[in-house]
Amino acid sequence: MRIAILTFDGFNEIDSFVASNILNRVKGWRAEICGSTATVESMHGVTVKTQQLLEFANEAEAVLIGSGRQTREIIDNAAMMSRLRLDPTRQLIGSQCSGALVLGKLGLVTRQPICTDRYTRPFAEAAGLNVLEQAFFCEGSVASAGGCLSGYYLATWLIWRLAGKQAVEDALIYVVPVGQEEHYLQLAIDAVSPFM
Repeated sequence: MRIAILTFDGFNEIDSFVASNILNRVKGWRAEICGSTATVESMHGVTVKTQQLLEFANEAEAVLIGSGRQTREIIDNAAMMSRLRLDPTRQLIGSQCSGALVLGKLGLVTRQPICTDRYTRPFAEAAGLNVLEQAFFCEGSVASAGGCLSGYYLATWLIWRLAGKQAVEDALIYVVPVGQEEHYLQLAIDAVSPFM
């Protein structure tokens, strides 16, 4: 399973790294940080070497679009956006927080409501997107999550869709807080199960 985690300059570290960590716990899967250049710098100055360039997302079976401080500039960059040709008929595609703006720009959520963070919400609504007051939503093969810590909902959705519910529990058991495993597993299951 090849998974692209789109990570642009100004990215939120939580979005990219949490998803990558959880998804790479599934045997045989490879989730890779994808950027527009060989390195990207986070919103807090962490420089990361990308594992793939953006075009890898066009081939991957699943794509997660992270958020960051520069997302609005990125979606206005026609050259950058032209590098993405995502296809929900053959890919699972998810966004976290301002990544929903990318979904909107690519025309992947024209009627479907989305989830995003509170900072991005007014920009998403100004772009004509219908924003829900919840952490996760999915319709068909396109999902969105809102809030930095909702990345594990996106990971739960991808794993459940592609490898089953037991694989979700196997992957999450290592990342949820000790002594609160059942609580955190149930949060993920409750968020995603209505869409399965």
